Amino acid sequence: MRVLIADDDPIVVESLATILGAQPDVEVVGTATSGAEATARYLELSPDVALLDVRMPGGDGLAAGEAIIAADPAARIVYLTTFADDDYLVRALRLGAKGFLIKQEARAIAPALREVMRGETVLAGEVASQDKRIRPQCLAQDERTVPFAVPEPPTPLTERERAVVSLIAEGKDNREIASELHLSEGTVRNHISMILAKLALKNRTQIAVWEWRRRSR
Repeated sequence: MRVLIADDDPIVVESLATILGAQPDVEVVGTATSGAEATARYLELSPDVALLDVRMPGGDGLAAGEAIIAADPAARIVYLTTFADDDYLVRALRLGAKGFLIKQEARAIAPALREVMRGETVLAGEVASQDKRIRPQCLAQDERTVPFAVPEPPTPLTERERAVVSLIAEGKDNREIASELHLSEGTVRNHISMILAKLALKNRTQIAVWEWRRRSR
């Protein structure tokens, strides 16, 4: 696979290029150190995967990914960050990203990119469930990074629960959901508790991930 790497730290770029370039099936075709440069390099090189740092000058990674996908809707964008940030994750999934990885877990990146090439969405372990019932095979025996499955609940979600899930996936908080659906915040919290139980998930971030993965099927 042909990979573009973008990070505002040249040392990180060099390290990732070395690690990925050592893989027999990976060719690092270009690098960038800003969002604007990443966009330009993608359009110039047409890589199979763009590995983008979330936070970069000259337009952050999310802005770069949005520009890239606007130009190439089939683009495979995978984000790197130093921590699992709920807001960044939801925004990345909304724009069509194929992965969200922790850059310190370098040994898991190449296996994750292979999963992306096979059509999976891959997420850092901090936002993937630890519940074995919804986890497929781990990447390269590394349980910190896994493709995220889309389990169908044994008890179907109600129409109201579906509406709550959709708004969570749009990044709405409980107050905003309550206002939009004309409910009390307590009722929204009750719905979320029921949704978590039905989907065997642990937090609202996983609900957002579940919904965006479901939409991308």
